[in-house]
Amino acid sequence: MSAVPEVLHGRVVTLRPATEEDVPALAAVRSTPEVLARWRGGDDLAAEVRDAIADEGLHYLAVRVDGRVVGAIQWAAEEDPEYRHASLDIFLDPSVHGRGVGTDAVRTLAVHLVDHEGFHRLVIDPAADNAAAIRCYAKVGFQPVGIMRQYERGADGTWHDGLLMDLLAAELVR
Repeated sequence: MSAVPEVLHGRVVTLRPATEEDVPALAAVRSTPEVLARWRGGDDLAAEVRDAIADEGLHYLAVRVDGRVVGAIQWAAEEDPEYRHASLDIFLDPSVHGRGVGTDAVRTLAVHLVDHEGFHRLVIDPAADNAAAIRCYAKVGFQPVGIMRQYERGADGTWHDGLLMDLLAAELVR
């Protein structure tokens, strides 16, 4: 399959491969309390962002709105032909929450993954209590598959449930 083009354009977002220049902005977004609650990190968020950018198995894209980096969206492929699909994840600056930025970013990437990368199935796994994220993904066509019990450890050290959602190519809401 093809590599991600230099830039993907949505209605309000621009997605492009993240670079070293994006690290300060992405680390700052990751450090906000709202994002840290969902995307736990270690003591060096800038190093974690650099690691994600350098990970050859991960496509890590900066999300830009009005020329400003407001988060990242990433995807990875399961290439086993019997199970081929792509998984997505996203984090956004709380200053853009509730404005359709997440929906546009997820939709823009999903369209690319279906139309240009040839995936017939996409998955995403928000925390089961993250109602805003679940609504966002549902607007693009993702449907709940089931609860993954005690799926991730929270900042409080306890295990929390995740919701597995998937989208089939024919269900993509363009």
